[in-house]
Order: sequence, then structure tokens, then C-alpha cells
Amino acid sequence: MKNTFNFTKSSIKEIVPPKDKDREYYKDTKEAGLILQITQKGKVTFYFRKKVDGSSKRFFIGHFPDLTPENARTEAIRIKNDIALGKNPEEEKNAIKNDITFGDMFNAFLNRYAKVHKKSWKFDEHEVNRFLKHWFNRKASTITNQEIRALHEKITVENGKTQANKILERIKAIYNKNIEFGWQYSNPSNGIKKNKEKSRDRFMQADELPRFFEAVAKEENETARDYILISLLTGARKSNVLAMQWKEINFTAKTWRIPDTKNGDPVTLPLSVKTLDILNKRKEVNDNLEKPNKFVFPGTGAAGHLADPKKAWKRILKAANIENLHIHDLRRTLGSWQAAIGSTTAIIGKSLGHKSQKATAIYERLNIDPIRDSVEKATDAMFKASNAIK
Repeated sequence: MKNTFNFTKSSIKEIVPPKDKDREYYKDTKEAGLILQITQKGKVTFYFRKKVDGSSKRFFIGHFPDLTPENARTEAIRIKNDIALGKNPEEEKNAIKNDITFGDMFNAFLNRYAKVHKKSWKFDEHEVNRFLKHWFNRKASTITNQEIRALHEKITVENGKTQANKILERIKAIYNKNIEFGWQYSNPSNGIKKNKEKSRDRFMQADELPRFFEAVAKEENETARDYILISLLTGARKSNVLAMQWKEINFTAKTWRIPDTKNGDPVTLPLSVKTLDILNKRKEVNDNLEKPNKFVFPGTGAAGHLADPKKAWKRILKAANIENLHIHDLRRTLGSWQAAIGSTTAIIGKSLGHKSQKATAIYERLNIDPIRDSVEKATDAMFKASNAIK
């Protein structure tokens, strides 16, 4: 192979490592100064060579295939422009040596910010370890916009638009927080657009309700069955229903005070007659146990309460012949039926624990009675539509 050629992935893979010397060098025909070094062991490295102050200097760029020829050219152009502007790439290289790794940066984000301000920090930890662990030993300043863009595209294809957007949001947040902490570089994820996501508007229709209630009634896992019904009848978020405790239920006032919500504020929800019937039955069973459980829906996991009952949910949907319905859609279902009976947006928002700056003043003036009336009428309407009551 000639020592000067157009660097492409395929052409670089064709290079045969030298046998009679330690290394061989090749020049790129597209970008002057971009060179490639290959050792006897086949290790390929990109460099940029340029005369600086009368002497030839060589600047390390990265290794192939971790770095593509296109990215190597982009970095070569950046170094060339820096030299033209009077900057010293050697000083920048030394700064990178002293730079923190992406793993260190994530730990700073996690311990100084997420664990202090985010209830979902464990999920951040899980997702970053799942998708970004391969960058933990990389200097944070060496991760490029192109690499992040390529990862976003890859996750979009393999895991979906929403997952890719969430990872991109985490990358942006990790860099931005560390810039606040004093990191002296720019955020390489700037300028990368998120995927367009279609807002989910699924809720149960009147023709689905009879099949749904029939399937729920036949579900053998009583804890999962009651959890699903309570989720529908209260419209509360999945995490709150899973972690519901007996001390939060006021059977006299017929309310459930959720102390810790997604919005960060406690919220008190009215409990309909049907919801109280389910809770009373569970309370009676729990009180008769040798060691009563503090959770309404106890589980065997580390949390102590029921985990996401995916298997029971799949059985119910299959038995009811219902497709494309998530447990979270039960929350939307209650709100939709409240709207169907004429409840105002303010009433619906209050009953679902929404937090809207525009509507906050209205919500604060509401008492719980009209909200209870709305929930009662909506749940009655659902049961009537399903022929569960005559």
C-alpha cells in the first residue's frame, strides 16, 4: 500500500503491520498534516504533524477504531486552527493529562448534586452505568460531540427514542454541573438535538373496561390485583401506590396523604367508596397477621413493598384482549373519565396531584369535597360502563 492514501475505515483495515521495523507511517490525502502510525502489533494511532516556530511537532489525536478517520480529521483541523490563532496545543495536551475522567465527573455529579436534590438518583446511577460506563476511564474533555451524537443515534435504534433522549439529558447534566463545580472546558453535548417524541395519550375506552374488570377479578395474585385497582381508582403515580403505607390512610376523613411526591410536595387525595372497600379488606387481613406490615402492598424485595407487577399486568391485558396499555395509563384513564363527566381542569389536576404554576392559585382555593365528588362520579361511570354495577 502507498504511504499516502485517503483514510477510510476500510482502507485502514487493509494496512499490513510492518515486519522489518517497529512502526510505519502513512499520510492522509484529504487533510494535510494528518498521519497514521501502525506498529508491528497492529496498533493504529492518528497524529497531526505541523511546523511550529520552525520545528516539526507531532500532536497525538487518538487510536483507531475508537476514533474514526472523520473524527481524526475534525481534530486535526481544530489543532491546526489553534496553532494559527497562536494557541499552544502542547499546553492543552498537558491540561488534558491533568483533566478528570468522565467517571470522576459522574461521581461528582452523583454525590454533590443528584443524591442531594434528586429522588431518582439511583435510576441515574443505573442508567449511566448501563450506557456510559465505557467512558469512565476517558478524560472528560476528550469525549467529542461526534461521539455523543453517534451514541445517541445508536441508542435510538437499539433502545428507542425516549431512552436515547434520557441518556443525552444525563450527559448534558453531568457536564453542566461539573462546569458549575469549576471544570474549565465546554459541554461537548451542546448542539445535539433530542429525538422528537410523540406524547402518550392512551387511556381505557368504554368498550375495554368490561374486559379489564373481568380480567382483574380473575387475577390470582391478590396483592397485584388490588394494587392495579387502587392505581386506577386513585389516579396516583405508580411509585406512590407501590409504596403506600397504612399510616398514610385516614379512614375517618377518607383520605390518603402522600408525603413524598414527584413534585416534591406532599399531597392529600380523596378516597372513593370503592377504594376504601379494597383498603378495608386488606387492612383486616393485615391486622390479623402475627406481624402486621406497614405497607399496604407488601413485597419480598429490599424495598419491603410490592415491585412493579409486570407478570400480573401482562396476564390481565392478555385475558382482557387489550393492547398498548401501560400501568401509568390508568392514571390518565381516571383523568379522562373525570373530563367525560364534566369535571374542570382544575379539579382533575388537583385530584391527580398535578403541579402547575398557572393553576396553583386556583388549586389552593379548592377544598377536597368537589374533588371527591369528581372522583366518585368518574369511578362510578367506569364501573357502570363495564356493567360491573347495575
